[in-house]
Amino acid sequence: MKTRLKILVTGACGVTSRSVVRSLLMSNKFSGCKFIGTDIGDNLYGFYERLYERIYKVPHVRAQEYRTTMERIIEEEHIDAAVVIPELEVVYWSSHPFPVPYLVPPPKFSESVISKRRLYDTLNGTGLIPAYLISTRQQIQSPEFRNPLGYPCWVRDFSRGSTSAKGAYMASNLEQLTAWMAINQGIEDYMLSEFLPGSNYACHLLYNHGALLKVGIYERLEYFMSSVAVSGITGNISRGRLVNSQAVKANALKAVEIICKKGHETMHGLVAVDLRADHKGNPLITEINIRHVACTSAFASAGFNLSEYQMLCTLNRTGEIDSEVEKVYPKDNLILRDIDGPPIWIPNFVPLADRESR
Repeated sequence: MKTRLKILVTGACGVTSRSVVRSLLMSNKFSGCKFIGTDIGDNLYGFYERLYERIYKVPHVRAQEYRTTMERIIEEEHIDAAVVIPELEVVYWSSHPFPVPYLVPPPKFSESVISKRRLYDTLNGTGLIPAYLISTRQQIQSPEFRNPLGYPCWVRDFSRGSTSAKGAYMASNLEQLTAWMAINQGIEDYMLSEFLPGSNYACHLLYNHGALLKVGIYERLEYFMSSVAVSGITGNISRGRLVNSQAVKANALKAVEIICKKGHETMHGLVAVDLRADHKGNPLITEINIRHVACTSAFASAGFNLSEYQMLCTLNRTGEIDSEVEKVYPKDNLILRDIDGPPIWIPNFVPLADRESR
């Protein structure tokens, strides 16, 4: 049954928000909906892409007038449901309810994972995260500093809501580490962690009042303009694939369970757990996103529409969600993304060298 609703999408111009809207437009249930966006207005492309009926330029979530602005838009636009994407907004909406249906993780969970330090501290001793330490700029620059993690190690910013590998770098020795700090003058406190050389995953988990409904995993293979970033990671992939991995799923589920148990909360909503394999191939948690990640529409292209399932949960229409928790994908599938085009999912990719000339 196709539903014609008015859906609010926050952070509307971001890559992930637009991927969610594309997914909903692929849905037989929600393709007829009208989408209203709100955004602080940094990415002008989203204002002119025409995915939305209207986009409102709104204050940052930290601004005093944010709440009254959002309440006015919800009321004046007669919003039926909302999808909250920027993580700082998810944290706010989780603990400061708005008068509209929406689905976000519980408040203590959201606060526990919004900072990488809080996440690592919460999971410390579980065997689910890489070895790590927190050091100030002054401590690292001290002649007495010794890195107990050894080299190479991963160094990055860990502040609240930091994304897209901010301040990230693989340091092979102390000289590189201190040089990197000299370049990144705006970061005073650093997280140093064990360098993980293996495969890089994002594991989407959708919960409804404690029940796990859906699992969707993709592997990141290549990043846009990776050669211009010292870390090799620029935040958005150019190539990836949908995968099935029991190890990735098991570790992601354990992490969510532990965090919820410590906060005495029941998991609800959608998260994307980032994992990277260590030298033994064991996938360890590096980050938990309290939202979709940018390639979510690839799942929709493969017939596993996480945005549709999330919206059905939001509207208390879980009876319309099928019982398939995880879809099995062809081993040779591929996600391709380009700067000027929508993502493409190829079920059975054949390398160009193996194709007949045309």
